[in-house]
Amino acid sequence: MRSGILFVVSGPSGSGKTTLCHRLADEGEAAYSVSCTTRPPRPGEQDGRDYHFLAPADFQSRVAAGHFLEHAIVHDNHYGTLKSEVIGRIRSGTDVVMDIDVQGAAQIRRCDDPEIQRALVDLFVMPPSAEELHARLAGRATDSEQVIALRMRNALEEMNHWTDYSFRIISATREEDYNRVKTLLTAERLRVSRWLPSASCPP
Repeated sequence: MRSGILFVVSGPSGSGKTTLCHRLADEGEAAYSVSCTTRPPRPGEQDGRDYHFLAPADFQSRVAAGHFLEHAIVHDNHYGTLKSEVIGRIRSGTDVVMDIDVQGAAQIRRCDDPEIQRALVDLFVMPPSAEELHARLAGRATDSEQVIALRMRNALEEMNHWTDYSFRIISATREEDYNRVKTLLTAERLRVSRWLPSASCPP
């Protein structure tokens, strides 16, 4: 039996990381870890699918109770991953994909749980250029110019952290990005350390 992979994917807003993570889940390659957030839903987002949308007080109470594997403040809103979204799945051999920011990824790297460390694979999705990133953010037509400017500032700061990750891709087309991400996940499944001893197999 193989232990599950914890596939942590980071990148600035507009890099395409969320689309990649959802496609992995939609095609049955991994279970999507739904993060919690205190920000309001965007048009078309669904509670429980895109995020668990929590009131700030509810979020803080869960932090105090130790329910989060990681949590951080991004764009003036709280984000976090519940332990219940991850631990049971990787123990049962299910791969889990997480779409989180650089702060959350750093917390997971510092986690002293050996199961998490054995499962962890981290990837940074880098936009091809600042100009392309701005065009993607503006093309959403859901945010004001002020919000886009804030996201651009934060994105440029986030991109300084790509060297903290084990893997990086420079975003191209959606299909090219997905094929590279799927290839990485497939290769990690072959890692010998992920396969648990079985009574039916020779030592």
